[in-house]
Parts: sequence; structure tokens; C-alpha cells
Amino acid sequence: MATTSENMPVITSTGNRLPWYLQDLPRYLKTFGVLTVMYIGLRLYQGAFAVSAGLDSTEPAFEQYWMRLFYIELAVIAVVMTGLWSYLWLTRDRQLDKLSPKEEIRRYFTLTMWISIYTFAVYWAGSYFAEQDNSWHQVAIRDTPFTANHIIEFYFNFPLYVILGGCAWLYARTRLPLYAQGISLPLTLAVFGPFMILVSVGFNEWGHTFWFREEFFAAPIHWGFVIGVWFALGVGGILLQGVTRLIDLLDKIEDAE
Repeated sequence: MATTSENMPVITSTGNRLPWYLQDLPRYLKTFGVLTVMYIGLRLYQGAFAVSAGLDSTEPAFEQYWMRLFYIELAVIAVVMTGLWSYLWLTRDRQLDKLSPKEEIRRYFTLTMWISIYTFAVYWAGSYFAEQDNSWHQVAIRDTPFTANHIIEFYFNFPLYVILGGCAWLYARTRLPLYAQGISLPLTLAVFGPFMILVSVGFNEWGHTFWFREEFFAAPIHWGFVIGVWFALGVGGILLQGVTRLIDLLDKIEDAE
């Protein structure tokens, strides 16, 4: 195994270590695996108990299978948000001016991993669970905001991707000089836009409670969901900012060598 001048391991034809710029890849893949298992598990849980115990919120079975899950989700969300955001802030780099080009490059790869995990969570929440929720309200009575779909979608999946988006934002702000110098518009929009979907959910449920019971996909009350998703296009701007900075860093490494 060869090493760089900064004593970072690099991959060779005979070595089994990851390149220095992919040191966080194992944790990244594990996170992807955990999220995938979790989402599939929640979907299977819905398939098993949504119809049999989730149609009437006044039944004891609803309290047992769904409200109990709701309380567990709130506890998990509170612990995950507090733990991740506190860790990223408390372990922030206070000497970014002394950051080496290679270490900064490694952190850009890690930021890309954070962004992809975030978008992965948004995709699951918006595709498999949100569309299913729309279909559910075409055939089931909306007797409470705490439906079998809402308990998973609105009170867990949406807050979870908000937390992961906040992690990506905090990581960039606390570990990369480019983002520490000021607020990145693409990064902020990419995180803030989907977050506003969670706010729109509250307005949406209020509207369904007092205005109309059935689902109209094109109703103005649903427009906020579409606009929030559009803001996710800011991810492209994040990549452009990162590539521009990476070119400068690679030039510095080449000049130094």
C-alpha cells in the first residue's frame, strides 16, 4: 500500500484500502442500507395493518398498531435530529484556513454523499409513500389527520429527510471553506424547498378538514408540494459549485507536486 505526503492511504493494485478521498464510503453505504431496510419495512407494515387496523381511528386496534407507532416515530425523530445536528456543530472545523487541498477534496466527496442520502430520502417520501397516500384518500374516508399513511409519511418520512438535508447543510457550512464564507443559495434552496413541503402538509390537512374531504390532485391547496419539489433542483447548483472548487484544488495539488 502506498501513502501520500499527508500519510493518507491510497489504493494500489495489491492493496485493499480505499482511496483517501473515499474514506467515508463504508459509512455512506451502510446508511443507504439502513434507510432501504427501514423504508421497505415501513411499507410492509402498511401492507400488513393499514386495511385491517387503520381504517377507523376510533377502534382499539388503531391505537395499538398506529398511534403506538406514531409515538415511537416522534421519539426516534427527536433523538436522530438532536444527535446528528449537535454532532455536526460541536465537531465543526475551527481552522478551515489551514485545510489542505487533499482534505478539502475528501470533504467534497463526503458532502456529495450527504446530498445523495438526502435526495434518496426525499425520493422515497415523495414517490412510494406520498403517491400511495393520494391513492389511499381516493377510496378511504379521511376521518383524522392521523391516518395509517400519514403517520408514516407526514410524521416520519418528511421530518427524516428534513433532518438529513439539515445535516448536509451543516456539514458544508462547518467543514468546507467555500460554504463557510457565506450562505450558498443552491444548497439552501435544495434543503429549504423540500422542508416547506412539511409546512404545506399542515396547511393541506387544515384545508381538508374544513374545506373539502375528497382528494383533487390539481387543487390549489396542493400547489405548495410541487413548488417545494422544484426547489430540489438546487442540487444541480451545488454540484456546479463543488466542481468549480475541485478544479482549483486539483490545480493547487498539481502545482505543489
